[in-house]
Amino acid sequence: MSTFIAVDQMQPLLAFIGMPGPLELIVVLAILLLLFGNRLPSVMRSLGKGITEFKKGVQGVEEELEEATTSISNDSKKDES
Repeated sequence: MSTFIAVDQMQPLLAFIGMPGPLELIVVLAILLLLFGNRLPSVMRSLGKGITEFKKGVQGVEEELEEATTSISNDSKKDES
C-alpha cells in the first residue's frame, strides 16, 4: 500500500480545509509576534530602507525617461526647422 497521495486526490482535501478565518489569522499573527517580536523592529527598518531605495530607483528611471523623450522631441523640432 502506497503512503503517497496523488495530486488529484489532494484537491478535495484542500477544498475541504478552505481559507483561514479572521480568528485563525489573529492566532497565527500572535504566535509570529511572540516568536519574532524582538527582531521585528530591525526587520521593519530594513524593509522601510528597501522600499525607499526602490522608490528612488524608480524616480531615477522616470527622470531619465523624461529627459530622453524631451531630447527626442527637441531634436525632431530642430529637424523640422
